[in-house]
Amino acid sequence: MMLTRSTGWRRVALGLGALATTLTLGGCGTLATIGKLEDGAGAEAMRMWDRWIEGEGDIAVATTWERKVKPGLTVAEVEQIIKMVATEHNIRDVGTLPLSKELEARSGKKEPVLTIYQFCSPTIARRMADFSPAMSAYMPCRVSLVERPDGLYLYTLNMDMMVKMGRKLPSPLKEEAWSVREAMYQIIDRAAKGEF
Repeated sequence: MMLTRSTGWRRVALGLGALATTLTLGGCGTLATIGKLEDGAGAEAMRMWDRWIEGEGDIAVATTWERKVKPGLTVAEVEQIIKMVATEHNIRDVGTLPLSKELEARSGKKEPVLTIYQFCSPTIARRMADFSPAMSAYMPCRVSLVERPDGLYLYTLNMDMMVKMGRKLPSPLKEEAWSVREAMYQIIDRAAKGEF
């Protein structure tokens, strides 16, 4: 029996392992750090862990949201909804990378769709970078449209890990970060469903 496939046993093992690790590393600042995290950080970490296992160790699966686009929607319709929802949430369109079109121009051969859309709120980005300069590596927010053999898919960073797993964000940054999280979630969710 593989424990990684048994959620119950895995959680017990992880819980015991986490407790042992916490007790062992407590003098190294672990307990002090845990006290600085957002409420529910552990539960969010477990959801990421579950997705990592489901993705067979693919860290990108664990750290992103994925939506399959409703069959029948065109790339143009999906793109229109992406940009419309971003505008509704006051998230600025800061660029599109039509990678599949670039590859087609180079090779002359048809490529599966691969387009990256980038969005940002400059004021929120500045405040977040002031809070954590390393967070700038996640900017701007991106949505990718990827054509796979069974259809179109949308991907974006799992913003829950940003707003639920890290250090407690001060107000109003916490509310602003949550608004960006909501915008990105709505962008992929509505575009996948075709909700204009």
